[in-house]
Amino acid sequence: MTSQETWQSPIAPGISWYQATAGERPVYPALDGSRTCDVAIIGGGYTGLQAAYNLAKAGVSVVLIEACRFGDGASGRNGGQLGTGQRSWPEELEEQIGYERSKALFDLAEGAKRHLLDFATEHQIDIDFMPGQMNVAHKASYERAYRDNAEIAATRYDYPHAQFMDKAETQERLGSRRYFCGVRDTGTGHIHPLKLLIGLARVASNAGAEVYEMTKATSIRQGGGKVTIDTPRGQIVADKALIACNGYIENLEPVTASHVMPIRSFIGATAPLSDHPGVISGGEAVADSRFVVRYFRKSKDGRLLFGGREAYTSDNPRDISQHIRRQIAEIYPELDNVEITHAWGGSVGITMPRQPFVREVMPGVTSIGGYSGHGVMLSNYCGRLYAETVIGRSGDLDLFKSLKVPPFPGGSAARAPLLFLALSWFALRDKF
Repeated sequence: MTSQETWQSPIAPGISWYQATAGERPVYPALDGSRTCDVAIIGGGYTGLQAAYNLAKAGVSVVLIEACRFGDGASGRNGGQLGTGQRSWPEELEEQIGYERSKALFDLAEGAKRHLLDFATEHQIDIDFMPGQMNVAHKASYERAYRDNAEIAATRYDYPHAQFMDKAETQERLGSRRYFCGVRDTGTGHIHPLKLLIGLARVASNAGAEVYEMTKATSIRQGGGKVTIDTPRGQIVADKALIACNGYIENLEPVTASHVMPIRSFIGATAPLSDHPGVISGGEAVADSRFVVRYFRKSKDGRLLFGGREAYTSDNPRDISQHIRRQIAEIYPELDNVEITHAWGGSVGITMPRQPFVREVMPGVTSIGGYSGHGVMLSNYCGRLYAETVIGRSGDLDLFKSLKVPPFPGGSAARAPLLFLALSWFALRDKF
């Protein structure tokens, strides 16, 4: 097996800064032969591994397979921001589904935040947690909405940690004059996602789950009360199955593929910014108000980790660093020649309403994904909630099952072109 320092994933471009700094990434075997179990899991990201750990801990026999290495997908390559609540602001959800359900989903997300941090502490996983996040507005006309958001969080959602920032405070905390106002959230933070993923795989394996890398599911079918998953070197036969492939579902299961669409997102890491102490001087993570979000943060060693370039095709660009540097310079002109030491990308699974897709797609087979850029907390918690559903301890996963997540229009042939047109239009709106 190629060493962790030089391994290049076939599904995602670039050696990430996370991979370069996470330490040794253990190698797990590929599945060789057939297995029977209570629950089979396809996908070795946060959702699948959390489900495997919690099921195994409860005495349920589990077999999990991952097509590449653990950490090659979105769970090991993402922006690392925890966020608060769901992908949509609570007042936006309230308009769609009412206050009671919106509040329940907000509280569930707070439970997800506590679960992630407590899990890392309990299992001694150093995730490089840094506190704070700022959501900032790239248009002056958004000020009223940002003021209301902080007030609504405190008065209607019992969340006192979000404070409105006016233009002067926003620009001082960012070290940039590019944004007009924002909300500073001291009740959340950001992490090193690959360190969490590596620790999670270790914990799941130690709990008794059978976990396999480099094992692609080629088909899944249901019959005779059992679920059968085919792989190149064996079958898995189980009572139940969880599909946790998110943006890497491809053609494995058509219902999931029609509801969860991959978009490519790219991140660059600069050299340490020792000569620029004013750039995010408080160390918070940042996400802006563009539909095509720009998200960035400082690492513990003072690098700027900047994500913002998205692509709506399966192609990997050859010039990630150039595009990332250009976007950095729009916010921090003094960094127009900054060294980009690492640049990488991967697929993010999104849904039409930017809400998670949770559904039984065939008897005994549940699919979970489509976190739409808000998955560090939610994917870990959804894995746990799936396990609790299987063992009969909790029905909280039903909160996500009840969300109305429609399929992308156009069928399998037209979905990607239509998505490209729609998101390109939103990108133009962000600009002009």
